[in-house]
Amino acid sequence: DMINFPHQRWLTSRGTVNMPAKKIITIGFELSLEGIEYSDFDSDISLLDWDIVLFRPDIEIFVSHESIYLGKPSLNESRSFKLKGRCEHWRREIKDAVSSGKTVIVYLAEYIELYVDSGERKYSGTGRNRQTTVLVGPYDNYKCIPANVGQIGTKGSEIKLAQEGTSIISQYWREFSNISNYRGVLSNEELTPCLLTKNGDKVVGAILRSKESPGALILLPDIDHCPENFLDEEGEWTDESLQYSSKLISEVLNIDKKCKGSEDNTPDPDWSLSSEYKTQKEAEIGKNLINIENNLQQIQAKKETLVDDLDNAGKLRKLLFETGKPLEHAILDALVILGFTVSQYDDGDSEFDSIFESEEGRLIGEAEGKDNKPVNITKLRQLALNIHEDFERDEIDIPAKGVLFGNPFRLQPLNERDEPFTKKCITSALISSTALVSTPDLFFVAKYLVDNKNSQYAKKCRKELLRSVGRVSFPEPPYRRTNENKAPRIEKK
Repeated sequence: DMINFPHQRWLTSRGTVNMPAKKIITIGFELSLEGIEYSDFDSDISLLDWDIVLFRPDIEIFVSHESIYLGKPSLNESRSFKLKGRCEHWRREIKDAVSSGKTVIVYLAEYIELYVDSGERKYSGTGRNRQTTVLVGPYDNYKCIPANVGQIGTKGSEIKLAQEGTSIISQYWREFSNISNYRGVLSNEELTPCLLTKNGDKVVGAILRSKESPGALILLPDIDHCPENFLDEEGEWTDESLQYSSKLISEVLNIDKKCKGSEDNTPDPDWSLSSEYKTQKEAEIGKNLINIENNLQQIQAKKETLVDDLDNAGKLRKLLFETGKPLEHAILDALVILGFTVSQYDDGDSEFDSIFESEEGRLIGEAEGKDNKPVNITKLRQLALNIHEDFERDEIDIPAKGVLFGNPFRLQPLNERDEPFTKKCITSALISSTALVSTPDLFFVAKYLVDNKNSQYAKKCRKELLRSVGRVSFPEPPYRRTNENKAPRIEKK
């Protein structure tokens, strides 16, 4: 049952299969053949390392349905930035791959329309009544394709070959027409169609050839590359999946061969690229391209720096939803902003989450994050042990104040969370003179101090932390606007 293509052979877990000599990668879906490399959509790899690229623009990992605008998902600033960055990356990589002579096959997955943060804001009102409106714009998953393909949302499976220009995919279509489905029709009249709806002759597949190389961009109706029978109960690939993958790769190699064979142009020899053979116009265009490439490299470097800066600037938000070490590090960052000197102590026998001190006093902290529960008494036992072990050290004369940092119900929005600490935890904290800090409370204090340098307010917060027994209630930031932390309204740009 195996497909025999005239290339190298290699072993899989299910036997010997022929491996194509060309390097092939799939993006957005997997095949069961070993040797066919895979990358998910959220990646920044270069496609120039492969000869053939199979691409599926599935952006579901970025789509959040928490916010809806005009009936479609509306992404927040972070998700918008990541999605647009990935789509721009793939658009550039696919274009460069085709220009370099590669064959890129795009499976036209379901057309997903949504709204993304434009980065612009509109402000209205003043003082307590000031409101921020996020300006959003339309976006879709086909932005990653380097061609203005357009889309009309309709679905179907009745497809036929176009009358002309279909020899490249005709054999492929004989094999896979029965499992191909279109998720929309292409509305750009400039496309060269290769597949049409049986009724109405709407374009659902197209071929775009590179003008400077034998490279090609081929847009094909979608296929379910992993139906239920391709995985067994243990999640391992089945024989059916191996047979399908072998057949698909065989036909993909056929398409690539026809793309290369139909190109009659001879590649420019190196000697012919000498300046003495170039027209003045060609030289000017080449110079402009070099300048643009240099500018792109500078912009990319600036973008990478800004991405790092953005990640660092957003670390405080981990106080709202993280647990474990990421939560501990966010707490330490916040305490530094409050004016504490912080450290983590580990002498091989004892390990304390955090020790922090200032002119007002010295404290030891423990951190706990809970997915869907309040913080309980468990960590208080560890905290009491840490305080005792710390006090036993020769250089310590006064026992440190204990602080339990809790991030309960961390996966829920703040306005939907219940009380952060259990009654038993609060009772025990009162007995042991321990302070209980909800990390979202700490977030808003630290956020205010980042945005407003105010040493007097920071000092008040430090004193409150040292004074409090049980739940800590930080002092209200001065001149704090009532609408400052409300979710901004969304408006189409």
